Amino acid sequence: GADDYPLCAGGRLSLTLLLAAYSRGIFPWYNEGEPVMWWSPAPRCVILPERYHMPKRAARAIRKLGFAFTLDACFPEVVRQCAALRRESGTWITRDIEEAYGLLHRAGYAHSVEVWQDGELAGGLYGVALGRAFFGESMFHVVSEASRAGLQALVSLLKMRGVELLGCQQETAHIMMQGGSLLPREEFEARLAACMASSPGAQDALTLEYRDFAGGLPWRSAFVDVNLSNALEDVWPFLPWRTRYLHDGAGWIGM
Repeated sequence: GADDYPLCAGGRLSLTLLLAAYSRGIFPWYNEGEPVMWWSPAPRCVILPERYHMPKRAARAIRKLGFAFTLDACFPEVVRQCAALRRESGTWITRDIEEAYGLLHRAGYAHSVEVWQDGELAGGLYGVALGRAFFGESMFHVVSEASRAGLQALVSLLKMRGVELLGCQQETAHIMMQGGSLLPREEFEARLAACMASSPGAQDALTLEYRDFAGGLPWRSAFVDVNLSNALEDVWPFLPWRTRYLHDGAGWIGM
């Protein structure tokens, strides 16, 4: 069974420590008022993007709901919604966690996928991208199937980016039904090390187009003007994830 105890306790949720931990498959998980607990479950629940699958019945239901998807359109709100959902029964998304992942997001490492329906936020998820790995943190939905649809959209983006491993904190029926696997520690660490040894390809290696969609879609005002990124070169590391995306139902489009 999965390890029942944390790997260690203590430390600060600094950018340096968080990145070092994630690069080794370790993540923080603790309750308000407790010291920071660091976990590395074994076996580890993961989704290997090439093995991901959506049950046909669920896929048909999702298509009928008319969802639209964005990347990094409202990261802080996604984290807040995840925290609010968890707080009903106790949450590990403490105020310190919210601040720490906000820092990771501003540095270009943490990302959110938003799910929209009729201009309203219907669900979303967030996680951390390093090398060719993505670590899912939490998800929420206020419309049925929105979190599952968000995961499907995320996996399509990970495939496009050449990401080879989607790490999950816990094994859930929701994850396992969509192609989740349980990896022994040795296999997980070997796969992770390979992912950390390389990074997604340069932006110009991808064939992406800017498309000017008609109509006042909800994501339009949420996306950062691409020219703004030039002013941030000195403080943002170069990461191809910085490009903003829209999912038009057929695939992700660079903005």
